[in-house]
Amino acid sequence: MKIFNVSIGSYGENLAENHLKSLGYKIIDRNFTCKIAEIDLIAIDLKTNYISFVEVKSRYSSSYGYPCEAVTTKKIIKIRKAAQLYIMKNKLFNNYNFRFDVIEVFLNHNNNNYSINFIKNAF
Repeated sequence: MKIFNVSIGSYGENLAENHLKSLGYKIIDRNFTCKIAEIDLIAIDLKTNYISFVEVKSRYSSSYGYPCEAVTTKKIIKIRKAAQLYIMKNKLFNNYNFRFDVIEVFLNHNNNNYSINFIKNAF
């Protein structure tokens, strides 16, 4: 089951990355990992000069709630701390504004169709 979840997550991240690129974002990092947490995507919105730390949640069904509901308070705290580390490590604090987004990827069991819900400033 875990391998299946990892492949769904990776597939969802690929779809989310392509979606961001289609909106004019440049992906600057993917799966940034530190001791605190992992950040799925880090992208810069070239129109607004915002760096977006993106959590991607993919689901085939909403029977356990919407994907964004899986971003708990504990997860938010970890992502924020990891983002602070990323900003300091890459010396980005003077040049950009920052925000935290969630991308929900809804997959379809029957075919290759999917839909994406991009939630800006999610937390």
